[in-house]
Amino acid sequence: MFAAIEVVEGKIIAECMPRHRHQEWLRFLKRIDAETPADLELHLIVDNYATHKHPTVQRWLKRHKRFHMHFTPTSSSWLNLIERWFRDITERRIRRGVFKSVAQLEQAIGEYITAHNANPQGFVWTAKAETILEKVRRARAALDNVPSE
Repeated sequence: MFAAIEVVEGKIIAECMPRHRHQEWLRFLKRIDAETPADLELHLIVDNYATHKHPTVQRWLKRHKRFHMHFTPTSSSWLNLIERWFRDITERRIRRGVFKSVAQLEQAIGEYITAHNANPQGFVWTAKAETILEKVRRARAALDNVPSE
């Protein structure tokens, strides 16, 4: 499944695909493009998976200037937001269901997304900037004190 979350409103754009190659990623980007207002700049925060960096994808992105890709480590807190949504759909719908086919599973996923988008919840950052910056300072200080090999 490919999924994108609109942070302010919490709306999900998602699609189940049989594979996770650059062709499917490009198809998903085109869906995002079609389902979002054309005047918006789109910032996609993605991991460093090769699919996201494929030359065909890069050419498409050069022609679609409103897309801005930000590559982050898998442990990035921004990725944690969509991963929390994946956890929620897993716990609330997938694990509770019995599916006799992939089509039934995909239908259940689609219904969950539709229900979610009927009443989406935006993301509210609760950590204070000072707290985050202090953690960054401590981490940098710890790294500065690590002896090199």
